[in-house]
Amino acid sequence: MQSAEEILKEQYTVVKVLKQTEDKSIVLLRHKALQKELVCRKCRGDFEVYANLRAISFPLLPAVYDVLNTGTQITVLEEFVRGTTVSDLLCHGLYNEKGVKTVVKSVCDALTVLHNHGIVHRDIKPENIMITDCGTVKLMDFDAARLYKRGQSEDTKIIGTSGYAAPEQFGLAQTDARADIFAVGVLMNVMLTGEHPSKKMYDGKLAKVIEKCIQIDPQKRYASAAELKKSL
Repeated sequence: MQSAEEILKEQYTVVKVLKQTEDKSIVLLRHKALQKELVCRKCRGDFEVYANLRAISFPLLPAVYDVLNTGTQITVLEEFVRGTTVSDLLCHGLYNEKGVKTVVKSVCDALTVLHNHGIVHRDIKPENIMITDCGTVKLMDFDAARLYKRGQSEDTKIIGTSGYAAPEQFGLAQTDARADIFAVGVLMNVMLTGEHPSKKMYDGKLAKVIEKCIQIDPQKRYASAAELKKSL
């Protein structure tokens, strides 16, 4: 019986390595027969998360075609998204409020779908938000995501990007949808000021929205991504 590695080598050619670290590799592949490009992601993500994502079809999320559990890592075949990240765009200048609302409303729509399936992203940041060549916003990278499990007191794995991760992601409580709301608040502030709220807080019309998102107490934040979108 062929292994996953053997099947991939037989059916696909490597176009280029998109990212390579100690914990993960992201490689662009092209199907030899169909000439269709896709991404092969090898990481230590949650198999259950990617298995759930495979059943979700939504234009603001990359399509997951298959996921294999290969021991210490998982192998994910997913849609190749052409575009530019918000992080790259911020290198050329800050967003205005209209631009932030456009991007964040789409992020909220993507989060609403994820949260309805019990998935908490846990790594909302400029690098993980792609503006496609067609202008569509896509929420990327689910390597830090987890499934919310009713009755669990805390996360089994502490993970997230420092500065964007909600306080409860560091073992204080189990993360739920409100952890992603916290990160979206930090994201908005960075898009508008270029700085983390702890260094420089935005003082325009969206200031109150940002302040509510980044409350230390999750109960004081917006209860859902849909509620946050409505406030925008």
